Amino acid sequence: MHELGLVINIIKQIEKYMKENDLKKIDTLVLQVGQLSEVYPKYLMDVYPFAIENTMLKDTKLLIEETAGIGKCNSCDFIYNLVKNNNECPICSGKSFTIISGREFLIKEIHAY
Repeated sequence: MHELGLVINIIKQIEKYMKENDLKKIDTLVLQVGQLSEVYPKYLMDVYPFAIENTMLKDTKLLIEETAGIGKCNSCDFIYNLVKNNNECPICSGKSFTIISGREFLIKEIHAY
């Protein structure tokens, strides 16, 4: 489970941002996680409370927005959800595709006051 390491890295980035911008408290942290990113939102949510325990983010809420794994069929150019269709084009049954979205893993928003 590499999610703990990812959360610890994010905490370090946010704490640095807080110090540089003289922020005392962050209410909510919003992460964007793509379905194809190999990062599991459930695991992020599970480890987050333990990771922030003795940090500047100890009272911060975590929200995760999951982005769909979208691909474009290399045979017929149809755009479809790769995850829902098991990587197979629902139009021509092609299995060759180009990924359009779904690999994201980023800090999308920081709600501070």
